[in-house]
Amino acid sequence: MSLFWVVVFVLLSASGWFALGVRRQRQQITQAGPALTNGAIVSLASVVDGDTVLVRLDSGDTVSVRLLGIKAFASGQGKDPSDRFGREAVTAIERKASGKLLRVVLHSTPKDKYGRALATLYVDEEDLGLELVRRGLALVYTVYPFQAMDLYLQEQQSARGERRGLWSEPSVAGRADLLVREWRAEAP
Repeated sequence: MSLFWVVVFVLLSASGWFALGVRRQRQQITQAGPALTNGAIVSLASVVDGDTVLVRLDSGDTVSVRLLGIKAFASGQGKDPSDRFGREAVTAIERKASGKLLRVVLHSTPKDKYGRALATLYVDEEDLGLELVRRGLALVYTVYPFQAMDLYLQEQQSARGERRGLWSEPSVAGRADLLVREWRAEAP
C-alpha cells in the first residue's frame, strides 16, 4: 500500500513541477522582447499567416502582432479548399504592407496568451484587418469585442452578400458560418 502513495506523490510532484515550468515559460514569453507602443510607426518584417505578422521597430527588433478582430484560414499547402484563402490573405498583406510604414494601435489588452501584441495596423491610414474582411479573406473574430467590431461585421456581411473571397466557395463559406456560430456562442 505504501508503494501506491509513493507513486501518487511522485506523479503529483512531477505535475506541479511541470505546471510551474509552463507558467515561468509563459511569463518569459509575455515579458520578453522589445516593447511595442501605441501609435508606433513600424515596417513589415514578414507575414506569419493571414492574421499574424512580424513588424520591425526603428531599433531593428521584431515584434509579433496578432491583427485585432480577425481570423484567417490556415495558409497550408494541403488539399483543404480553405487553405487557398489563407494563402491569399498572406499575399494580400504582403502586397499592401511591404515597403510601407505601418501605424500601430494597440488593443486595451496589449498581448494575447502567446505573447503577441494585439493591434490594429494601418497602412496609408487604411485598417489592414478590415481590408482583409472586406475582400473576404478573413472572418471577424467576435469572441473578444473590439471598438470597430460593428464596422467589421458590416463589411463581412457585404463580402458575404457579394460572394467575395471565401464567401464565393460554398464549402468554405459553410465552414466559415460554423466558425461564426461557434464564436457567437463563446462571446461574453
